[in-house]
Amino acid sequence: MRLGLALGYGGEPIEQVLPIVERAEEIGVDSVWSVEEYGPDAVSVLGYLAARTERIELGTAVMQIPARTPAATAMTAMTLDMLSGGRFRLGLGLSVPWIVEGWHGRPYDRPLRRTREYVGIVRKAVARTERVAYDGEIYQLPYRGPGSSGQARPVRSEMTPLRPGIPLYLGAIGPRSVALTGEIADGWLSGLYAPEHEAALTRPLDEGLARAGRAPDEVRICPILYVARADTVEEGRDALRPLFAHLIGAVGPGVRNTYFDVACQMGYEGPAHDMRTLLAEGRKSDAVAAVPDALLDGAALVGPLPAIIDRVIAWKDSRVDTLILLDRDIELLEAAQAAL
Repeated sequence: MRLGLALGYGGEPIEQVLPIVERAEEIGVDSVWSVEEYGPDAVSVLGYLAARTERIELGTAVMQIPARTPAATAMTAMTLDMLSGGRFRLGLGLSVPWIVEGWHGRPYDRPLRRTREYVGIVRKAVARTERVAYDGEIYQLPYRGPGSSGQARPVRSEMTPLRPGIPLYLGAIGPRSVALTGEIADGWLSGLYAPEHEAALTRPLDEGLARAGRAPDEVRICPILYVARADTVEEGRDALRPLFAHLIGAVGPGVRNTYFDVACQMGYEGPAHDMRTLLAEGRKSDAVAAVPDALLDGAALVGPLPAIIDRVIAWKDSRVDTLILLDRDIELLEAAQAAL
């Protein structure tokens, strides 16, 4: 198992971010991943880091599919791969409806079909073996719909890629999205994940792998973990309870909460329903209190440094390829890397 670092870059001066990335590279951390929501994009910071590092892999976790056309994503991926000397990993995801529709002004519809077609176009564009033509249900290249000039023809990138196949990861939570990941992706950037519930959590992935005739090791499992270092385990848990209560219990009109589904997969169906009900009733503090200790202990890293490192070691026997820590604690990162 390898160790990764998720930046969670918030747009602060890069001088505050660069030291931990440089130290991560020095101690042998496998990869650094940039997060994208509705502030800083996931791309620009990696372009900067490509020039300031030499070995560490650089990934997006994730570039939002609705924010860019497939061709624009392929162009970005090829450029970052060239700038980094072949160290780029393309992480893609759909984001959530309120960001897609409220920020990007795009419909959040047919997510599985959209992802499948998007990945297919990106791969064809990066491979550059032929002009990219695609006749999908959502995407058509060339475009022939309303407003089309009718004169476009398929295009092939004018840039020769450094690699014809850039590793492509999908950020997936719900079972159907995870199964699709098993069919078409090189890696899975998972949300809630715990080794103790691995058999249940990876069942959809294995179903997708089987449908595509692929071996289990053809998709790298890469959970992104929240970290709360504190003087005690209890204080670490309490720091993350509000976040987990919101992730699992929040309900939007007409939108399925896939974090809720995963919590149920992990055996926390009762507490998940409690969180959902309490939040709907406006009882936020009770919803926070309903987050089980065992869920936090399994799906996050909490407490003093020795407890966190013991937990990191416990992940080594899982199917996880890269354990990605969403944190900036250099001492913790050093200790975790040393433990692996």
